[in-house]
Amino acid sequence: MNPMDAIYNAATTAAASVGLPAFWLYSTLTGRYRRGRRERFGFVPREALRRLTGSPKVWVHAVSLGELRVAFSVVSGLKLVMPGCSVLVSTTTEHGFDKAVETFGKIDPVIFSPIDTFFSVKEALRRVRPHAMVFLETEIWPAWIARAHAMGIPTAIVNGRISGRSFKKYRKMRFFFKETLSRVDAFSMTTTGNAERITAMGAPRGRVFVNGNAKYDSLAEQVDPKAGEAVKRSLGLGGRGPVLVCGSTRSGEEALLLDAFLRIRREHPEAFLIIAPRHIERAREIGRIIESRGLEYRIRSRAGSAPAPDTSPVLLLDTFGELFNVYSAATFVFCGASLVPLGGQNPLEPAAWGKPVFYGPSMEDFSDAVHLLESSGVRGRVSGPRMLAEKALALLRSPAALKEQGERALKALQRTQGSGERHARVIAQLLGDSEVTP
Repeated sequence: MNPMDAIYNAATTAAASVGLPAFWLYSTLTGRYRRGRRERFGFVPREALRRLTGSPKVWVHAVSLGELRVAFSVVSGLKLVMPGCSVLVSTTTEHGFDKAVETFGKIDPVIFSPIDTFFSVKEALRRVRPHAMVFLETEIWPAWIARAHAMGIPTAIVNGRISGRSFKKYRKMRFFFKETLSRVDAFSMTTTGNAERITAMGAPRGRVFVNGNAKYDSLAEQVDPKAGEAVKRSLGLGGRGPVLVCGSTRSGEEALLLDAFLRIRREHPEAFLIIAPRHIERAREIGRIIESRGLEYRIRSRAGSAPAPDTSPVLLLDTFGELFNVYSAATFVFCGASLVPLGGQNPLEPAAWGKPVFYGPSMEDFSDAVHLLESSGVRGRVSGPRMLAEKALALLRSPAALKEQGERALKALQRTQGSGERHARVIAQLLGDSEVTP
């Protein structure tokens, strides 16, 4: 064991030893985090192991809800290129676990992932003994990777993404990450830029491939017109004017977006605004901002599933899992975390519904999606609320232009299809399938 491994293992083991009694007591008394406690320490349930009947066995780790879309695409690709394989899916968060069970549970076992300490990952890997260990996106787990390497289990980072902001942090720790990355057998990255960043961090260049973003693969398949119509009815949008949906907004953006909305309402008094904050616990704070603009609003969680009878011009979406279908009700969409320097949100989700999409100057985390949109003729970038209002009003004045921007956005998404299968081929090659090439 090299010195950096020893330091990391000692630090994580000490932290776990100190924190475990307090965590266990808190979980027992409150009920929070009680689910999957044993799994987080490596004790994979026997039932999950019994369901791994195919070969080879591939363990795919998806931290939370966002990575599960990637997991779905990659797992689908694995079963296409290796029809006899079995897959174990792990996730960290409870919301992610529930979604994973819904998505994979009828066919593939789902577990809570072990925490990244030597004893937890050692026990989990000993029980599962996968033929390959797959980490998604930016998941670099030093202890997990080191233990898999020591056991001779091939590892891959798939759909790899390293944002510009994360890269600056990682570069400062290059001396540490270089050793960890040297143990990873393949890096299947989303873009050339991400490939260059992971190489600069220490990944061996010959193990790095570029295969697109699998997160976008399944978006078109998730579009369900019936679900879209159901959302419109439950939101009470019948007969409303143009609808602006602002998705995954962050602190500091709502006031700016309300300024843009008020400008739109001067020309379209019947316009309707839906704000979906990234963190729903901010609902009360956002409500005060809405009221400060002299606007009434209603809260989605209090409306139930029946259409709301009131005529408030603003809806605050404070529920989990609805935003994607809510995009179907939009005339146009704004992607949050982009008017503030937080890297943006996925602009291809509204594109899947054929909606014109706007975003601010900070889209570093989705630069590949922005490139796809803009190379397809989508003019979605705005510098601030004034420009957002001006572009939205220009589209409302020209129904043909409004339709065209939505169609261009959808075509941009369609250009990404097939990434999941390409990533799966990299994994298959690691397992020695001579007929598969990355």
